[in-house]
Amino acid sequence: MNRRKRGALLFLRDLLVIFVVAVLVSFLIKTFLIRSFFIPSESMEMTLVKDDRIIVNQLVPGVTPLERGDVVVFKDPGGWLPARVEPETPPLAAAVDWFLAFVGLSAPDSNDHLVKRVIGLPGDHVVCCNALGQMSVNGVPLDEPYVVLPAGDTKVSRDDFDQVVPDGSLWVMGDNRYNSKDSRYNADTPLKGFVPIENVVGRAFVVSWPVSHWAWLGNYPETFAGVDEAAGNGD
Repeated sequence: MNRRKRGALLFLRDLLVIFVVAVLVSFLIKTFLIRSFFIPSESMEMTLVKDDRIIVNQLVPGVTPLERGDVVVFKDPGGWLPARVEPETPPLAAAVDWFLAFVGLSAPDSNDHLVKRVIGLPGDHVVCCNALGQMSVNGVPLDEPYVVLPAGDTKVSRDDFDQVVPDGSLWVMGDNRYNSKDSRYNADTPLKGFVPIENVVGRAFVVSWPVSHWAWLGNYPETFAGVDEAAGNGD
């Protein structure tokens, strides 16, 4: 074997090794650290727009605890999403989508998950609405700059509610308050609208696509300031 041919084979071998390592690293990152999802509905506008791509930190809540205001991706607790029939996919397209999902560049299961904002943690008392149309957590009224309301409406929820969040669960709501089927409107499901923390896949921290929508996703700590102290006072 001449030197040039041997060099070409070594180059191809190294290229294959780099490719395999890159795929394995991508798989490990997707499995344990971060992964991508797309936004399936309008319920989080204008924070998130339908078909936006988001990156989710999967260390939350396993390693890092959840906080009020976090935007989270979670598996359907049961009965939140309508049953749907998977469309037929050509074998080649299915194989490509499987590979992209394997390395975390595609999220074919996005339609089986929901994206909402955490409002109540276990033990929180969430109530709506006061005379100013605000929601409160543990008796502390919330000023929610992320909420989208129809023109002329000032109440942050069309319907009033008064709930205490059970242990191990969350109360979640969409930012597009009059167009979100969230904890308020799933009282007839097995878990009464509460989301088990174990169903949370992770916390969304950035909009990655399209580039024009790129943004970090915060959890508005100033909105929930004083809520923990109020909980400690037994409200």
